[in-house]
Amino acid sequence: MADAQSSKGQRRREGIMNALKRQGRITIQEVVERFGVSEATARRDLELMEKAEPVIRTIGGAMYDGMNAVRELPFAEKEGLFFLEKERIAAAAASLITEGDVVGLSGGTTNYLLAKLLKTRRGITVVTNTVNVAMELAGSEINVVVTGGMMRHNSFELCGPLGEGLVAQLNIGKMFLGVDGVSSTGGITTYSEQEAHIARAMIRRSQATYAMFDHTKVGRTSLFSIASLAELQGFITDRELPQQLAAYARTHGIQTVVAGGQDSEMRPKQG
Repeated sequence: MADAQSSKGQRRREGIMNALKRQGRITIQEVVERFGVSEATARRDLELMEKAEPVIRTIGGAMYDGMNAVRELPFAEKEGLFFLEKERIAAAAASLITEGDVVGLSGGTTNYLLAKLLKTRRGITVVTNTVNVAMELAGSEINVVVTGGMMRHNSFELCGPLGEGLVAQLNIGKMFLGVDGVSSTGGITTYSEQEAHIARAMIRRSQATYAMFDHTKVGRTSLFSIASLAELQGFITDRELPQQLAAYARTHGIQTVVAGGQDSEMRPKQG
């Protein structure tokens, strides 16, 4: 009997995977209606598939991740991925920002959530190359410097020589950088060459750079390099780092905050 139920569940999950491959994403409600199961069973199926298949759980469903290595997700799609984890990462980053700081915010959903948290603060200057971050801070008591440049529609980031020229004249204290991949060999990486260029420019003008990423980015290397890990002062993430990356961080003095866990004290590296 147990074997029959297991086989039935496996066939159902194969059907869910086929649907994901065809349409890119699926909601829990679709699983319930299409396969005649309860919401609890649908959630359990998606959780099992995330562990064994190229599937990413989202709020209310899941999306196919089989093209992850080559596909850049638009901001609207990224926004729903691991929302709670990103909120915790953003809150951990916000706790490192104090009155008088000049803060750099790159693009990405985590920095957008960080901007939301900073709206009620004062005495802070934010330098950003991202239109939606700047708009989120509009009307607040935050001083906002927008770099300028050509906007990328997938991410709302402003890129190009115009923005890089302005950044070269600025002094940023703490830079918070969203990344698409992080590994001990590949460093921090992104899908976009233009975004990599502007990120490097902002890192060069920053006293301390913190890479922010959820656990799905660990061990992944996207096409374009932003920086080596040795150029960073901190990681802010949602889970303990795997052994190799954690060892690299300790060796190179990169402080780590696990959002929602026991936070390490983060200070800029000396030297």
